[in-house]
Amino acid sequence: MRDNYDDIKHLSRPRYDEYPPMSAHDRAAQFSPFAALVGYDDEVAETARLTDSRDELTEDEINELNAALNRVLSIIGEQPVIKVTYFIPDDRKSGGRYAEKTGAVRIYDGYENALVFTDGMRIAVNDMRHVELI
Repeated sequence: MRDNYDDIKHLSRPRYDEYPPMSAHDRAAQFSPFAALVGYDDEVAETARLTDSRDELTEDEINELNAALNRVLSIIGEQPVIKVTYFIPDDRKSGGRYAEKTGAVRIYDGYENALVFTDGMRIAVNDMRHVELI
């Protein structure tokens, strides 16, 4: 018994009149890896992604934040430049992250309880951790 296929190596592959020959790219695609669980790797990566939890402010920190906001509101007509540390909730899981924004404040939106910067960005007072006049 021979194992080297000498008897069929010289033959060409069969051709059929009703089927055109397949391109090499299409033939290779038949043997490409198959992902049985589509999206599984994305879900594992999402689960592994870390988020921060929102810090609960102490009473002293709340008083400090309120005092800084009152100073900003007292000169809001001058469009003061401030630096704000605020919390951004994550859209996909619990928690989020803290970010900083430095910019000039245009107005205070009392309806949404948010500061509106000259670039149009809005930051809710409830998401603020620290405010500093620059």
